[in-house]
Amino acid sequence: MSAGEPRTGRRGAGAGAPGARTRAAALAAEGLAFRYPRAARPTLDGVSFTVAPGELFGVLGPNGSGKSTLLRLLLGALGADGGRVRVLGRDLGTWGRRELARRVAVVPQHEDIAFPLSVEEMVAMGRYPHLGPWRAEGPGDRRAVREALARCDLSAVADRPVSTLSGGELQLGRLARALAQEPEVLVLDEPTVSLDLRHRMEIFGLLKQLAGPEGTTVLLVTHDLNAASRFADRLLLLDGGRQAAVGTPAQVLERETIERVYGWPVRVTRLPGPGPDAGAPQVTALATRHAPKEIA
Repeated sequence: MSAGEPRTGRRGAGAGAPGARTRAAALAAEGLAFRYPRAARPTLDGVSFTVAPGELFGVLGPNGSGKSTLLRLLLGALGADGGRVRVLGRDLGTWGRRELARRVAVVPQHEDIAFPLSVEEMVAMGRYPHLGPWRAEGPGDRRAVREALARCDLSAVADRPVSTLSGGELQLGRLARALAQEPEVLVLDEPTVSLDLRHRMEIFGLLKQLAGPEGTTVLLVTHDLNAASRFADRLLLLDGGRQAAVGTPAQVLERETIERVYGWPVRVTRLPGPGPDAGAPQVTALATRHAPKEIA
């Protein structure tokens, strides 16, 4: 297959589905540890988890709990002091940067765009790992860009300058660029921060569709406990660099655990139906630190 041809066999290749491109864990951390120079304590200390192919996996935790550092370690931007990372069944250190970029796409929380681009041109940048610096895009590349724009409902604004987009539209554009990359693994850092209700739900809903029918593995960091509970298959909760809990939303979002990690009283209820997310735990912070504890 040439670099410009679209990949096939993706649709319906979710976790455990026949035809899935990998049977190994899509991402795995084993005893991951990291300490910044002159830091009083490790930023991460013994974190272990696996993300199955086609799974939507959420990483939660208070500010300073190690979420961003964990992403950097998983993507090779930092080297771990202990433990190891495996991507698609291989040790992270065995991947070349361009090879890894063809398989893993990243949507950052913030990004400065230094020169004028149309929305379509920004999305087309997702094809760079397949093209390199010298080869012109082919029909497969253009098809991938069109499909990514359509998937993120951006076809109508493809010719608009990126500078004219709203915050929600711009984040959808970043997501479309990652989808144009045709990754097996999609990693997102706070993809819905500062977005309104509609755009938050659109992005979480799209990620859920990708992780299920499309078979893309999705790992996202988020502060939105309730959306993560509704859409994620499993969650990792970090606390001071250690894993406080890992498992299904019902296993992780327990009142005692959330109060201990976040240091604030909460009520945990269940989302009423109808809908596929009926029964998902929903966390409500109580008015004051000294409010009486509620029973989930």
